[in-house]
Amino acid sequence: MNYDIIIAGGGVIGGMVARELSKYKLSVCVLEKQSDVAIGASKANSGIIHGGYDPEPNTLKAKMNSRGVDLLYKVAKELNVPFKQNGSMICAFGKEEEAEVFNLFERGRENGIEEMRIITGDEAREIEPALSEDVSLVLYVPTAGIICPYKLTIAAIGNAMDNGVELIRNFEICDIGKTDSGFVVKSTNGEEVTAKYLINCAGCSSDKVAKMAGDGEFEIIPRAGEYLLLDKAEGSTVSHTIFQVPSANGKGILVTPTADGNLLTGPTAAVVESADNNEITPEGIRTVINLAKRSVPEIQFSKVITSFAGVRSSEKDGDFIIEASKKVEGLVNVAAIDSPGLTSCVAIAEYVTVILKGIGVTLTQKENWNGHRADMEAFNHMSDEKKDEFIKQNPAYGKIVCRCEGITEGEIRAAVRQNPKALDMDAVKRRTRSGMGRCQGGFCSPYVMRIIAEENGIKMEDVTKKGGASKMLVGRI
Repeated sequence: MNYDIIIAGGGVIGGMVARELSKYKLSVCVLEKQSDVAIGASKANSGIIHGGYDPEPNTLKAKMNSRGVDLLYKVAKELNVPFKQNGSMICAFGKEEEAEVFNLFERGRENGIEEMRIITGDEAREIEPALSEDVSLVLYVPTAGIICPYKLTIAAIGNAMDNGVELIRNFEICDIGKTDSGFVVKSTNGEEVTAKYLINCAGCSSDKVAKMAGDGEFEIIPRAGEYLLLDKAEGSTVSHTIFQVPSANGKGILVTPTADGNLLTGPTAAVVESADNNEITPEGIRTVINLAKRSVPEIQFSKVITSFAGVRSSEKDGDFIIEASKKVEGLVNVAAIDSPGLTSCVAIAEYVTVILKGIGVTLTQKENWNGHRADMEAFNHMSDEKKDEFIKQNPAYGKIVCRCEGITEGEIRAAVRQNPKALDMDAVKRRTRSGMGRCQGGFCSPYVMRIIAEENGIKMEDVTKKGGASKMLVGRI
């Protein structure tokens, strides 16, 4: 199969680049090594839309973050992805950290962030009563927000597919050949695709993809972050995203509501060998609990419903890498996209098109491009009266499958049918939240398995948790 452009990586950056390129008369393909999109850092991060006070001025991070906030809010509305502009608080504990709050304020102003202010601890507690009495000074950033990162990724790639982009899953790149006409990209399972241009959005594997293409100019440092997710009953503990003063390893342990109504705490920051090192550790859990309670003492960690870890890709110089390769013609590296990568994703995609123009890609607008996507949660947003009418026409929406989250059979079937189609249990979970509630799938899993099997014309024994060999059942008795 031959394309104009191949995008390596189906995370939020690859997804937004694909959506941006779907506006133009180009043949584009996204290659994803896993069974679904949003499998790496794009499903396991804080889901924060950062205000822009933290990046070093004049870096790509600062420029992309500053421009990216408004762009992300706009695109999230177009794609019907749930988000909330809830604002953030960066908290100082004592005089030494207060000085850093003033530094962050000045840095934010230099980055073009105007809507910030410094308030006292008492003023902050009037806004956020659960905040620790030890908080002495706060940088308040009202433009910050929260969003569901994996739903954003799914929606971006789905919208790109609806506009003609192709997605090939289970395509783990093992070899990239360079020819006069472009690239020959091969997978471990024997598939082969070709294209004139290659955009490397492969996250923690982006240095390996670049090396395979002939560019060994950078090395990715994988950094793991552990999180604890609490029940929705704890979701109103705070209404803002609560940060501590950042360190060299990142923005520290945060406490935040999620876009779906839970409470999230974390992450840690530990250098690991690879993106596969995403285990939860006793030390990590203790760190999250102790530091989160420093900010918000009344958090009820007995209400934790799950824990997880995500591995983000960093680089020794600490900035994003977004550039046409200096060594390989036609290769564009979009790498080392750690925080604030989610916030910056639309701005990064926009910037990539500028780079493509610079290396000779002709971008001709499509006349019929549609940047909007149907709301996957439309049924939940209906009034009871409208739900009643809708169920009369669509009976599957009248049967609750997931009790904890109130997800219906109709919503699950829609997730299996809509681009990019949910092919396994975790894919359904990311699209519908079925299995993400208090019982973590204890009741609904058999019903979801049956729906996946029916929709895909397969046996229930062939339904997997997350693709590959992760089958849910071992056989029939």
